[in-house]
Amino acid sequence: MTLHKTIKLQGDGVMLTAEAYGDPAAPPVLFFHGGGQSRSNWRGSARKVGDAGYYGITVDLRGHGDSEWAADGDYLLDAYARDVEQILTRFDQPVTLVGASRGGQTALVAGSRHPDKVRLIMLADVAPLMNDTGVDNIRDFFKASANGFANVDEAADALAVLGQPRLANAAGLAKAMRRDTSGRLFWKWDPKTTSPEFLHPMSEGHALLEAAARVKTPVVLVRAEHSNIVTDEGVARFRELAPQLEVIEAKGVGHMFTSDRNDAFAETLLAHLAQA
Repeated sequence: MTLHKTIKLQGDGVMLTAEAYGDPAAPPVLFFHGGGQSRSNWRGSARKVGDAGYYGITVDLRGHGDSEWAADGDYLLDAYARDVEQILTRFDQPVTLVGASRGGQTALVAGSRHPDKVRLIMLADVAPLMNDTGVDNIRDFFKASANGFANVDEAADALAVLGQPRLANAAGLAKAMRRDTSGRLFWKWDPKTTSPEFLHPMSEGHALLEAAARVKTPVVLVRAEHSNIVTDEGVARFRELAPQLEVIEAKGVGHMFTSDRNDAFAETLLAHLAQA
């Protein structure tokens, strides 16, 4: 079993919390979760790549998990990308960036700006053009979470809005939540991260299209078969902008499949790392 420890990474004006697996001298593989999630969502994959001889690091995005909240309240896509750019300066060898949903958008934008520092970008159900109807499900989830929950079962009910199967045992959600002074449970994120101005604004779409046109690094998109976010049109546009794009379909899963399927995702990642 690979060595594991919690580390701190300097972002753009915020301190980020991460978990590291493997030898720090090995090729780095950085994992970034989706909005409203935390570093724990990529723990299984980070452990697997660490066991395979890489340095796997799964990061809490700004305002999420145990990372600092942005003092200026900036949770636009570019702010997340600047954090990743700052992390890249830490390494003296090319880095692999892996991201799901918001973390994938972040990896694409930041990685496209530093082709000399990034060997591979792997995205879990992320494309420059997104289906706004699918984004509405995410908005509904954030809205349902705004006032907190009396218990973890209520939280599990809210998660079902995202199209994931309802958890039979919700007890494990407690580690992803915090209790306020009133006793109600809230997800471990800065409430400002879910403000409407940060959920698929027009500027974000422009930034993603620009990143796709700029990226020179090999890019692999693992597309969820039942995604309500990534469309055929979105994939086609991505291919036009980034001809090196490789697309793999994850069968039988929806947009948030890395919440509970990331060990299988790691096998695909390792196969591509061997070729990169």
